[in-house]
Amino acid sequence: MPRTSRTRLGLAGVLAAVLVSAGVATGPAAQAHEKPRTLADLAERHGRYFGSATDNPELTDAPYTKILGDEFDMITPGNGMKWYATEPQQGVFDFSAGDEIVDLARANKQKVRAHTLVWHSQLPGWLTDREWTAPELRAVLKNHIQTEVRHYRGKVYAWDVVNEAFNEDGTYRETIFYKTLGPGYIADALRWAHQADPRARLYLNDYNVEAVGPKSDAYYALAKKLKAQGVPLHGFGLQAHLALQYGYPTSLEDNLRRFSRLGLDTALTEVDVRMELPATEEKLARQADWYRDMTESCLAVRRCVGITIWDYTDKYSWIPAFFPGEGAALPWDEQLAPKPAYYALRDALKQRR
Repeated sequence: MPRTSRTRLGLAGVLAAVLVSAGVATGPAAQAHEKPRTLADLAERHGRYFGSATDNPELTDAPYTKILGDEFDMITPGNGMKWYATEPQQGVFDFSAGDEIVDLARANKQKVRAHTLVWHSQLPGWLTDREWTAPELRAVLKNHIQTEVRHYRGKVYAWDVVNEAFNEDGTYRETIFYKTLGPGYIADALRWAHQADPRARLYLNDYNVEAVGPKSDAYYALAKKLKAQGVPLHGFGLQAHLALQYGYPTSLEDNLRRFSRLGLDTALTEVDVRMELPATEEKLARQADWYRDMTESCLAVRRCVGITIWDYTDKYSWIPAFFPGEGAALPWDEQLAPKPAYYALRDALKQRR
């Protein structure tokens, strides 16, 4: 054997020995045992998380929970932490639904984005069926927030504290809280949540705020004011419930960037991209482009910390029940098979930045 060949083999052998001693497998055995990277793995390389919402009824679906546990590193309870579920009677709390999802996340070594403390929808009848004085409602709101946040103290990464506080034109939504307490209820809610769990990241969260416009401008002005007042606000959640027929929010990256400049984290918190049915190859391809574009926008802004899709499969999507004739909104289909959107997400997350 020529000397040069022996030299090359010797160097290769030395390199292999170094890798083995460092605990790094080499050769065909390494290739055979290498697991394909998940969305969470790929996002982690960028310092981001990649999550999914889930809900208690689907947790009995073993193939579904297998993907939920394998592919994501953050989960959000779709309904189990909302007011109607957690305080069905005044002063009587039930955390069983939220606890089930927190326990599942712990078993899968996932974090939890908790959702949501103050929202105009899915409120219990005892709260909405009577008139409250401002002192009465203030006490009720504080007790609800602090009891729930204390229960999950140290168990959740972040809270959507106030959800959907503005109308499309940037005016305050006329909720029971706004009408009775005025706009100051938002700062109070954030302060009370922070007192109950000083380590949790606290968010405002809404839909149709992905583009720069009247609604996102209202949140920008509010966030700037709250930060100036020292209110504990840490992030802004953009739900990103999009629909192909209404066009893509092309100013998303600029919008994320301006909230970051306020010193806030941002996150895409409830992502889905619905379409008018039936789904076609062209629509699915366009949907994939939108998922890719949203992901790339988040990766381009340092303080966009992660993405959560609003459940990962069409099998459990909320869209068909609320938007008749629409659906196919998620990266996995009803048979839990990946769609073009899934591969677009992977492509976006594989990019080096």
